[in-house]
Amino acid sequence: MKKTIISFLTFLSLGITGFCQAPKHTFALGDEAFLLDGKPFQMISGEMHYPRVPREAWRARMKMAKAMGLNTIGTYVFWNLHEPQKGKFDFSGNNDVAEFVRIAQQEGLWVILRPSPYVCAEWEFGGYPYWLQNEKGLEVRSKEAQYLKEYESYIKEVGRQLAPLQINHGGNILMVQIENEYGSYGSDKEYLGINQKLFKEAGFDGLLYTCDPAPDLVAGHLPGLLPAVNGLDNPAKVKKIINENHDGKGPYYIAEWYPAWFDWWGTAHHTIPAERYAGRLDSVLAAGISINMYMFHGGTTRAFMNGANFKDTSPYEPQTSSYDYDAPLDEAGNATPKFMQFRQVIQKHLPAGVQLPDVPAAKPVITIPAVKLTQSVSLLNTLPAAKENISPLTFEDLHQDYGFVLYRTVLNGSQSGQLKLKELRDYAVIMINGKKVGTLDRRLNQDSLYLKLPAGKVTLDILIENLGRINFGKYLLQNKKGITQQALLNGKILQHWKMYSLPFHDLSAVKFSAARQNAQSPIIRKGGFKLDKLGDTYLDMSNWGKGVVWVNGHNLGRYWGIGPQQTLYLPVEWLKKGYNDVEVLELLKPEQDQLAGVDKPILDVVKPQISLKPKAKGSKPILQINY
Repeated sequence: MKKTIISFLTFLSLGITGFCQAPKHTFALGDEAFLLDGKPFQMISGEMHYPRVPREAWRARMKMAKAMGLNTIGTYVFWNLHEPQKGKFDFSGNNDVAEFVRIAQQEGLWVILRPSPYVCAEWEFGGYPYWLQNEKGLEVRSKEAQYLKEYESYIKEVGRQLAPLQINHGGNILMVQIENEYGSYGSDKEYLGINQKLFKEAGFDGLLYTCDPAPDLVAGHLPGLLPAVNGLDNPAKVKKIINENHDGKGPYYIAEWYPAWFDWWGTAHHTIPAERYAGRLDSVLAAGISINMYMFHGGTTRAFMNGANFKDTSPYEPQTSSYDYDAPLDEAGNATPKFMQFRQVIQKHLPAGVQLPDVPAAKPVITIPAVKLTQSVSLLNTLPAAKENISPLTFEDLHQDYGFVLYRTVLNGSQSGQLKLKELRDYAVIMINGKKVGTLDRRLNQDSLYLKLPAGKVTLDILIENLGRINFGKYLLQNKKGITQQALLNGKILQHWKMYSLPFHDLSAVKFSAARQNAQSPIIRKGGFKLDKLGDTYLDMSNWGKGVVWVNGHNLGRYWGIGPQQTLYLPVEWLKKGYNDVEVLELLKPEQDQLAGVDKPILDVVKPQISLKPKAKGSKPILQINY
């Protein structure tokens, strides 16, 4: 432990004296500890994902990591961000993961890189790009030839960006993870070996490791690599399971330690008191075990990138846009009481007299006064050119990634009966002659609605929202969106559809009017506000129904009255002095036209009972939450 402390002192010195000069270092596996330049080194890491934080705020969040006592940060790499369409790669702007790593180096932080094509992460399709589903026969997380071909193309692009930043090349990436909790999905060692080979061919020639929940570690570990464990923090058990799968030796690494948990729509906000986990952190650090907090800082899952859980024993559970996670650093990047308690624990393990950097002051917060959204347009008046087909087409058939699709057909009126959407994915607003008559929600296993049609020809519109593709478990292979099978009325298959793609990548083509709308269906409203000073803020959506908000062209994410999230975090980095635009797509309450700001998040909270007992193989969460 004395050597570990000396190593930590060396690390602090590097941060002060110019880590950005990138001196050459070595990183290796010892029998008990990691070895940095030949000396024992204990990683005290926290997970933070570059797309969940505005690029302009990356450095500030890293300074907060240093202030809590972290010496390392972990991040996934997200395939669907970097190859949104087949063969078209994007590592610019908020996707510039290499710059994220370089800033960490400048701030004196090491990096654990997790670039597996599959990341889970409560992220759309677990990080896979939607277009993989258009490759006939392609099977993710398998040895299927088309999948491996696309995987290889992607991982080599990632290697071009990040392999030069490994520690053995003068960078700050200590280790690289292959696959991700694979033991919760399968046990094919040959497939894992192919992963290792592809990573090496992509230039990742330093230390590789695997990570799995404790019950699944044997299935997910590739012999010869370091096995890391998730969801276990009893020091004796951590050492035992790693010893048993690593030739009787360490180092010992908890790749995901959960001091908190995520939210999904329609449940209470999950909170875990710091007092329950400060002692656990203390015992892990005292035992010399390296750790990665998942999450140190969750941030926000912007736009339509949230994922969803679904398994045979529970309903479809789309996750919220807020990824606050009740993490030590809150959604806005401010220190919480949990942050301060964990900092005290980490400080305890430093040599006498060595102090961590001061905690930066909380960021300025402003409250936006009530805004009247004076311009609007009915969603039905924004439709692009239609694609026609006898039967309804999925999002994937339409080569559409996220957002909404409007399905339209014309029926003979003067009839009534049950409208059934077989395998609805995921949320439908049903309209008759332009008027909303009901909704269907996959979360609630709803797929049918009684309709009474007026006389004459009737236009049936069904607006389908992709609420997030499943990110965990066997249903990764069943992730197409929209009306995925048939629409029936009184058991008769409906045909002759027009489909309108509404991905809402931006609203630049939408033409608004100041004329008052007699709104009876989904609507897009627009307004603005002036600011003479800037700060973080939150938009209060608790009086609205369901939809999406953009400010100055930035998609802040989804809101939904069912909670727990009732506000949308608006970072200072996306505001400007003077006039700011705001646009709202509202599905359920078209009459709503006023928006207000608040200075803190509004969350529906019920404190759960928490345990970290492992669950059955292939299940998630490992963290057990009981109300």
